[in-house]
Amino acid sequence: MPVTNAIVNLAPQMTAWRQHLHTMPEVGYDTRRTAAFVAEQLRAFGVDEVHQGIAENGIVAIINGEKPGRTIGLRADMDALPMAETTGLPYASATPGAMHACGHDGHTTMLLGAARHLADTRNFAGRVALIFQPAEEGGAGAERMRREGIFDTFDIAQVYALHNAPGTPVGQFYTTPGPIMAAVDEFTIHIDGRGGHGATPHATIDPISAAVSMVQAIQTIVSRNHYALDDLVISVTQIHAGSVFNVIPDTAMINGTVRTFDPAVRQMVIDRLGQITDGQAASFGVTARLEYGNGDPATINDPDCTAFAAAVAAEISSCDASALREMGAEDFSYMLEARPGAYLFIGNGDSAGLHHPKYDFNDETAPYGASFFVRLIERALPLRS
Repeated sequence: MPVTNAIVNLAPQMTAWRQHLHTMPEVGYDTRRTAAFVAEQLRAFGVDEVHQGIAENGIVAIINGEKPGRTIGLRADMDALPMAETTGLPYASATPGAMHACGHDGHTTMLLGAARHLADTRNFAGRVALIFQPAEEGGAGAERMRREGIFDTFDIAQVYALHNAPGTPVGQFYTTPGPIMAAVDEFTIHIDGRGGHGATPHATIDPISAAVSMVQAIQTIVSRNHYALDDLVISVTQIHAGSVFNVIPDTAMINGTVRTFDPAVRQMVIDRLGQITDGQAASFGVTARLEYGNGDPATINDPDCTAFAAAVAAEISSCDASALREMGAEDFSYMLEARPGAYLFIGNGDSAGLHHPKYDFNDETAPYGASFFVRLIERALPLRS
């Protein structure tokens, strides 16, 4: 079956919503204007309940079907990124230093399109919980909405979400059962030495030499301390030290990210980072301390829900149901820890990559995503079984 005809007819309105949202990006939990726009549209659609102020600016809206039944959750993220847009589009960000560089404007639009259709037709037995979430980009908004009780309050049985995928043809889906996105952690190593003149390094305890050696040793964790078929990424992304060309500084700092799927691999990395920090510090005569922060856990799809969602997606377009898992992270993981469900990607066509200053969500994608959400509800909550 192709894209739902009624949603095809709604496409121009969805484009208008999306481009309006693109002009007004909001970062983190401060999604007040976005949430107000979403709530206004939902009430205009005639949804049964609109609950605002969850996790500051999150929304859960309820649509009742023709008959009673289970509640299925559908989630879209609303927040933008703290970066400047360089697309030059007529609807480019009007907020300096913020842009929708990850397509959350499109995700919100796809769920609004589905909400409009489901509120009009109600061709299902049960309830839909429309979850509009703030602070996906590093703020763990999903965890906070979970902690504030949305799954128990609204009796949500399963939960599903979509994310756009640049480089995949428009409207094509992919997913995989089990882990699909990695856990993301952050580490920082603070190094204290003794600075001095660059012409007399023998009178110093050089933190830069220690930092360089630590970075080289960290690279061996992936190559020498873990099984090659266990997915692991460790990237050193920052080294800060010094301020002028002829002075050895007192301190240096190393920062980076760790991506894993297996808790045992994560613990191994923590242990090895600690050993490297202590060992290299002793070797160079500096003092050093490791700070390690656990971030979002791995996003793990329920196998049965994934098979069901993939079959629904295949009715809309095509769906690769055994795609390779990815080392990026997603805080939808917290929702999948609370309830079974699935996370799928949907093609955004030949666009700039995510988190790129020239990225733009492809409006041709929205009808496919909205149709997927609608058909998933009608298949999961059929009026006649």
